[in-house]
Amino acid sequence: MWADALLALERTHLLRLALWGGGSVLAGTLVFLLLALRRQRSPLLQHFAIQTAAWGAVDLAICTWAWRGLALRDFDGATSLVNFLWLNVGLDAGYVGVGVTLAIAAWRLGRRLGGVGAGLGVIVQGLALALLDLVLIAEIAAARAA
Repeated sequence: MWADALLALERTHLLRLALWGGGSVLAGTLVFLLLALRRQRSPLLQHFAIQTAAWGAVDLAICTWAWRGLALRDFDGATSLVNFLWLNVGLDAGYVGVGVTLAIAAWRLGRRLGGVGAGLGVIVQGLALALLDLVLIAEIAAARAA
C-alpha cells in the first residue's frame, strides 16, 4: 500500500471520529439543555446526555491531537497503526463491558436510573468507537490487498 493512500485513510478516519465526537457533544448538550429548560427530571436521560457529551469532547480532543501527528508511514508504521487499532477495538469492547456492568448494577442494586443512563451512554460510545476503528482496519486491509 502506498503511504499517501494510508494517510488519506487516516485523515478520513479522524474526520469520521470528529463528526461522531461533535455530534455527541451537540446531542448530549441538547438533551441536557432540553431537560433543564422544561424543568424535567430524568436521571436516565440526564446521565446519558452527560456521558454522550463528555465522550464526544474527548473524541474531539483526540482528533485534534492525532491530526497534528499525521504523517506518511512506511510498512512498519502501517503495521503499528493496525496493531494500535486492534488494541483500541479491545479497549472499545472493554468500554461496552463497563457500560453493561454499570447499567446492570445500577438497576439491580436499587433501580437507579442515573446509573442505567450513564451505562447506556458508555455502551453507545464504545460500540461507535469500535465500529469506527473496525472500518479503518477493513479499509487498510482492502488497500493492502489492492
